[in-house]
Amino acid sequence: MLSSSLSQKFKFWSFVSMVLLVFVHGYNLEIRYLQPWTTPNEPLTFTTFVEYLFANGLLRFRIPMLFAISGYLFALHDQAPHGNRIKKRALTLIVPYLIWSALAFVLVFILEMFPITREWVTSSQVVQIDNTRKLIHEYHWYEVVGRWLFFPVAYQLWFIRVLFIYNCAYLGIRWCVTHRWGRPIFFAFAVLLWLATFGIVFIEGEGLLFFSLGVWMQKTGFNLERASSALSPKIWSGVFVAVAIVKTYLAFEGQKLIGDAVFPIITLLHKVTVFSGLLACWFGLDWLVTRLTRNKLWMWLSGFSFIIYTLHAPLVAILINVSFDWLQGIHGFRMIGFVCLPLLLILACVMLGAALRTAAPRVYGLLTGGRGLA
Repeated sequence: MLSSSLSQKFKFWSFVSMVLLVFVHGYNLEIRYLQPWTTPNEPLTFTTFVEYLFANGLLRFRIPMLFAISGYLFALHDQAPHGNRIKKRALTLIVPYLIWSALAFVLVFILEMFPITREWVTSSQVVQIDNTRKLIHEYHWYEVVGRWLFFPVAYQLWFIRVLFIYNCAYLGIRWCVTHRWGRPIFFAFAVLLWLATFGIVFIEGEGLLFFSLGVWMQKTGFNLERASSALSPKIWSGVFVAVAIVKTYLAFEGQKLIGDAVFPIITLLHKVTVFSGLLACWFGLDWLVTRLTRNKLWMWLSGFSFIIYTLHAPLVAILINVSFDWLQGIHGFRMIGFVCLPLLLILACVMLGAALRTAAPRVYGLLTGGRGLA
C-alpha cells in the first residue's frame, strides 16, 4: 500500500505533468514539432530563448515522470491476475483512447467545413499528410483508419497507446528488472533506446526506460520519499537549470560555433536535463506538494487532469496562429500567447469537464476511464 504522502505526490505530479504538457504544446516558435535536437529557425531573443528553455528544456521531465508513476502503480497490484488487469486497463485506457481520437478527428473535420476555420487547420499543419494534402477531407479511407487507431489527430494520445502496451508486457518487464542477470542487460538496452530517442508505433524508448524504472523501484522498495546524498535535490536542481540554459543557447548559436556537431551535443544535454529535472522536482518540491494538496481548489482542479490531457490538443496547435492574429501589434505578443493560450485552454477544459461531470456523470466516466468522478 502507498503511504498517504507518496499517494499525494503521485497525484500532484500526475496533474502538474498534464498541465505542463499544454504549455509545451503551446510552443509557438519554428520548428514547432520538438525533438531533443531541434534548433529554432529564428534569431536568439528574450522571447525565443525563454520559450525554448521551458518547452524543450525545463518542462520535458513530465512524460518520464508519468511513465515512472504508471510503472510504480501498476507494479503495486500484482495480487490480481494479469489477464483481469489488462481487461480493466483496456476499459480505462483503450476505450477513452479510441473515443477521444475519434472526437478530435470529427472536430477537425467540422472545422474544415468553414472557410475561416479551414484556414486555421491548414496553417497549423496539424493534419497535413504530405506536401499537397493538408486537410482531413483529402484523406484516403485507410489513412482515416490509421489516424484513428495509431496516429491520432489528438497527438498527445500516443502516451495512452504506449502505456497500454507496456501494461500488456508487464510480466516480461518485471522479470527483467527483478532478476540478477536480466536487469543489467535490460536496462542497458532501455537506456540506449532512450539516448537514441528511439520510437515506433508500439515502443517508445523514453517510455520503456521510465516505466521499467517505476516497476523496479516498487519491487525493490526504493525510497521515493527521502533523497539519498547521491540524489540531493540541491545538486540536481543546479544541474537541471544550468544544463537546460546551456542546451538552449547551443540550440540557437551552436551551429555557428561548432557546426553540425552541435546536434548530438544538445541531444545529450537534453537527456541530462530530463533526468536531472526528474530528480530535482520529485525530491526538491515536497514543500509545494504539501502546501497545494491541502488546498481545496487545487484538489478539485486536479480531478480534471485527464480531461485537460485529452481535450487540449489539437486545439492548442490550431489556435497558435489564430492567437498571433488576435494579439498582433501588442508588444511581446508571442510570449503573451505562449502563456495565455495554454491557460485559457486549461480553464476551458476544466469548465467543460465540470459541466459534463455534473450533467452526465456516466458519459464523463466513459470518456475518462472512470477518473475524476469522486
